[in-house]
Amino acid sequence: MRAWQIDSLSTPARLITLPTPVPAVGQALVRIHACALNFADLLMATGTYQSKPSLPFTPGLELAGEVVALGPETKGPAPGTRIACYAGQGGLAEYGVFATDRLIPIPDAMPYDHASAFLIAYGTSHLALWHKARLQPGERLLVTGAAGGVGLTAVEVGKRMGASVIATARGPDKLAVARGAGADHLIDSDAPDLKDRLKALGGVDVVYDTVGGAGFDAALRATRPDGRLLCIGFAGGEVPKPAANLLLVKNIAVIGFWWGAYVDFAPHLVQQSLGTLMGWYGSGGLRPHISHHLPLDAAPEGLALLQDRKATGKVVVQIA
Repeated sequence: MRAWQIDSLSTPARLITLPTPVPAVGQALVRIHACALNFADLLMATGTYQSKPSLPFTPGLELAGEVVALGPETKGPAPGTRIACYAGQGGLAEYGVFATDRLIPIPDAMPYDHASAFLIAYGTSHLALWHKARLQPGERLLVTGAAGGVGLTAVEVGKRMGASVIATARGPDKLAVARGAGADHLIDSDAPDLKDRLKALGGVDVVYDTVGGAGFDAALRATRPDGRLLCIGFAGGEVPKPAANLLLVKNIAVIGFWWGAYVDFAPHLVQQSLGTLMGWYGSGGLRPHISHHLPLDAAPEGLALLQDRKATGKVVVQIA
């Protein structure tokens, strides 16, 4: 089989030929049809992500495909079952072996590209807004980086939960994508008066921040008393340092959130959340926005699109 492999954190990944893996106890062999790329794939390749696989490894956090075989004495989805999987690694290959408890059967009506792009982005947004921020109907939600992979899903999920959504993104094209996902108000993230513009709209109750940096500080200062700020990521490269005096006098909570950790320590919450999301997908309420489809040999080009912020929504590598 063909697979991308990272041998060293100081050298680029290589597309090589490897033996097709054999599933062990508790694992399934999956023929991979699609792998969605994430900003975390870039960080993992340089050793700067919170999860650090042993070298060598095949990148690709999330994928969709078909179960080919189960390991010995293993219960799980039967061969032929269409699944999505948050694997953590291994998605950029023609086949992979994955723990059966990570496999999520998908509806027949869900194509593989949608399935591969679904779990992390929608799972992050829903669990963060529903479980951590307790977003309520009628509240005002600010989403930064609103045209990105997780930001765009936060716009969709926030609207589905009854919030009024403010989206910030860079430039009119990306803002148009956010509007298409349901955003009520659009602000260019390069606007010098972000704090004032947010206050002019009445301030915000919940912030879903994927970027960090100066935008986080502006959002904090425009957050209403008893507001909640979700730290989802730092795509801008600068980790914010919130002013604790503002948190105190305005009774604001800053909440860190990493969806991948919930898969391990609270899988029941992840399953409940994904069940809700799959129901919304089935009723036509959610549709992943995929700006680029690329073949397996062009996976580095897809990662470059993420690095240079030239993608909107998700980038998907089509494998079979």
